[in-house]
Amino acid sequence: MILDRRRFLEGAPALVPGGMMAAAEESRKTRFYILEQFYLENGTQPGRIHEFFSKTLMPSLERVHKGPRIVMEALIAPHMPQVAVILGIESLDQIYGVSKALFSDRDFSKAFDQWEAGEAPYVSVSAALLEATPYSPEIVMPAKAPEKPRIFELRSYHSPTARQAKALHERFAGPEIKIFHRVGVHPLFYSSTVFGENRPNLTYLIPFDSLAAREKAWAAFGADAEWVKVRKESIDRSGQISSVIQMSLWRAMAYSPVR
Repeated sequence: MILDRRRFLEGAPALVPGGMMAAAEESRKTRFYILEQFYLENGTQPGRIHEFFSKTLMPSLERVHKGPRIVMEALIAPHMPQVAVILGIESLDQIYGVSKALFSDRDFSKAFDQWEAGEAPYVSVSAALLEATPYSPEIVMPAKAPEKPRIFELRSYHSPTARQAKALHERFAGPEIKIFHRVGVHPLFYSSTVFGENRPNLTYLIPFDSLAAREKAWAAFGADAEWVKVRKESIDRSGQISSVIQMSLWRAMAYSPVR
């Protein structure tokens, strides 16, 4: 979405609903997240994408966009190897502005063309537009970066209907987040997919210091007496409100601004 300059710059304005654009501009906090996933082949592609991202894309984004930026490499995902980029934005027209600013820079445009020349730099790429939920926290850069990049878990819960998705969000916004924090689960953001697969859904990203920390937190969550009660009440009231749960594990790259 950010790197596909030709299709995006020509087609993006027509894709943006006017009401959504106006709503996004009412607030300066992060309202949307772009999730781009680059599917790679073993060989030269992983090295080439990290070289381009670390030496060109991230430094260029730093100059034109100050919002949250996360680059991750898949540890466990349906397709391996894979690299994901998450970009937090304040409004939908900012997507167009960031992409335009990147490719207006001759050095970046030249580096991008060189990256795409010859052997393909990736097999394919998917992009999703996520809207932050009203209860989503703002990503805050830590005063000191962690000594080693954290592990990130990306979760997406698909609900069969909008009614069930609403019930899912209500459960999260109510007791579930409080239980999360008590057991050591602190998502960076919660979102709903505007454009992408498995709509309607709830998608969120959780950092952990290690795989052991992740295992400990989820074990505590599953055994939490309040969670057992909340889950039963939710099912009794609204039925099974999520039918597909997708989970993947990632490692933040050392050059990722959020890591």
